[in-house]
Amino acid sequence: MADVSHRGDLTTHPDVHEMRARYDKMLGRRDVALIDAPVFLVGLYCVISPWVVGFSAAQPEFATHNLIMGIAIGMLALGFTIAPERMYGMSWAMCAVGIWLAVSPWVLITNPDMGLAWSNVIVGALTFLLGLMAAWQVRGAREGGEA
Repeated sequence: MADVSHRGDLTTHPDVHEMRARYDKMLGRRDVALIDAPVFLVGLYCVISPWVVGFSAAQPEFATHNLIMGIAIGMLALGFTIAPERMYGMSWAMCAVGIWLAVSPWVLITNPDMGLAWSNVIVGALTFLLGLMAAWQVRGAREGGEA
């Protein structure tokens, strides 16, 4: 059996050229990394918004809704960071999540509080726009032959 352990310098590794090409390809696509942090922050705000805006006691079911949606957005951000080449296809799902967040106060609540409604509309719009930006970046990378 061949000795495949390379504990020092990787320049003698048999796949060093392929590894460098893959690494360079990933670094070339990291223009979408600028979207990862804002997506995470939007998800984080969505999670804490019931307590920031003050509707956690008056609308506990909607607070749970925002908690779940914020976790979902945060998981998308984590996926975008860990495996961007696989996850950026989910940018369209993030657009759908943004639309849902914007309209959910009127779908789930008969007469939503204005603070709750504005908070969700803003978070939904930001989520939608970040999803569009991620989808646009992926589309540009694929048309450019990088993906």
